[in-house]
Amino acid sequence: SSPDPTAPPDRKAHIVTMTPVQPARLTVTPLAGHIGAEIGGVDAAAPLDAATVAELRRALLRHKVVFLRNQRLDYASQAAFARAFGDLTLGHPIYRAPEDRPEVREIDSRQGTRANHWHTDLTFVDRPPALAFLHNKIAPPFGGDTMWADTVTAYESLPEPLRALADRLRVVHSNDSDYTDATVAARREYISTLFETEHPAVHVHPETGERALLLGGFARRAVGLSPQASRDVLRVLQEYVTTPEHTVRWRWSEGDLAIWDNRATQHYAVFDYGDMDRRAERCTVTGSVPVGVDGRPSTVLTGDTTAYSDGVS
Repeated sequence: SSPDPTAPPDRKAHIVTMTPVQPARLTVTPLAGHIGAEIGGVDAAAPLDAATVAELRRALLRHKVVFLRNQRLDYASQAAFARAFGDLTLGHPIYRAPEDRPEVREIDSRQGTRANHWHTDLTFVDRPPALAFLHNKIAPPFGGDTMWADTVTAYESLPEPLRALADRLRVVHSNDSDYTDATVAARREYISTLFETEHPAVHVHPETGERALLLGGFARRAVGLSPQASRDVLRVLQEYVTTPEHTVRWRWSEGDLAIWDNRATQHYAVFDYGDMDRRAERCTVTGSVPVGVDGRPSTVLTGDTTAYSDGVS
């Protein structure tokens, strides 16, 4: 019988092998035991047929983050490539993008932008991005790596009593958070409008059906727990996300394109390059409202980011 195309991907079969997804055209080379792969044979600036996009999506869902080297992309070609995977958000729910490039977020060390705190992108909104496409423009000669962590494997590694707790837990995410305190130079601007959303601590991935922890630097408090208990529970769960066996680390070169599944990962941009330049541009695909294992969706508590998620009409 033919395999069920809706079944979750086989998470173990690829650990140490090189998988040719499309012979002589697209290759996938795993980089670590649970997360990360390098893609070969794809020019992201060229039009892609539906079969290639489907193979890339399959590789992304399996490996959680994939990397394409030596990609020559401007704003139009990067946005067009990302749009093949879904509708795009605006560049950011807080920062205004250039008028002629509304779907890009510039990440520039010269502007004090860094992300050296474990996080899933923009979880303070009710529909965090599904996918992110980050194209490197300037890489320092050393330092400035980015690490990603697999939040699916993290969930699967939880002891049963802790997993049962996480399945029931709800967590408030806010832009006024540890992430903002640690990484945002213009903090007052970043929290001038407060955004808060209550998410399930464990959500069901809408494409794979896998369960993943939904935590990171924007997670502010666990609903129904005292402040001390909330901090302790979130810390314990977060430690399972960032254990080294659940991570992959990428050394950037100019032109590298990283694509990650924001619904199944956290990431951390290592700030060890001092005052050297580091610049990249990001586009993001619109996500859906996370749903917990009990079927309850996330709920907005404060703020309206509808325009961000709906993108350019």
